[in-house]
Amino acid sequence: MTRVFVFTNHKGGVGTSTSATNTALGICGVLRRAGASNSRVLLIDTDSQAHATLVTTGTKDYGTDDSLYTVLMAERQNAAQTLLNCMVQSTWDADLHVLAGSPMLEGAERELMGIAGVPYRLADPLSRIANRYSAIVIDTRPSFSLMTEMGLIAATDAIVPVEPRYLETVGLMSLIGKINDIREGWRQPNLRVSGILVTKMNTRIRGHNHLPGRNVSLWNVCKQRCSIHPLLLTMLS
Repeated sequence: MTRVFVFTNHKGGVGTSTSATNTALGICGVLRRAGASNSRVLLIDTDSQAHATLVTTGTKDYGTDDSLYTVLMAERQNAAQTLLNCMVQSTWDADLHVLAGSPMLEGAERELMGIAGVPYRLADPLSRIANRYSAIVIDTRPSFSLMTEMGLIAATDAIVPVEPRYLETVGLMSLIGKINDIREGWRQPNLRVSGILVTKMNTRIRGHNHLPGRNVSLWNVCKQRCSIHPLLLTMLS
């Protein structure tokens, strides 16, 4: 099964898009150096600001005919082929493909309201083409919107980027609890929180050196109370 990593935090400015894009590129490089037969990675941008799209393709001029919006609005039976048609090659790496975000996603939630099965509008077509890729990375907006919910339902692994500051860690328990609610409520047993990614780490700042240890303790509490099975605690400096 292709692993699908979703990067999510309900707070902005923590490096979610930066983490998602660099992780996607890094996986391509690791797979290629390892001699993998398939080093292709798909990056999906579910944020209407389309920052991940901009940095990986050089533009965010995508809209009704060539973006994630197009896939979400497609007829269910055509959605997988529409997804394939909308993907573009990243300027960073030929093996990194991008399903672009666009400002149209802002209105998509209103347009889709009331339609049956809406939260699966990304997961369903993605599951039909996932075997073309070694990994899939999903970038989300800084909120628990419908788009974020779609990304979580489509994923196997949730990664939570946080800054090493006290106030940034206060909401971790609630955030992980929400992810667990989606896991249980939408019957997605493959979804798990697989890591807390500490971003913007600066060892010259005293508080930055203390908080990662606190995060490990908090992580252990989350495991006990949220029935989540983590794989790693990662730090970026």
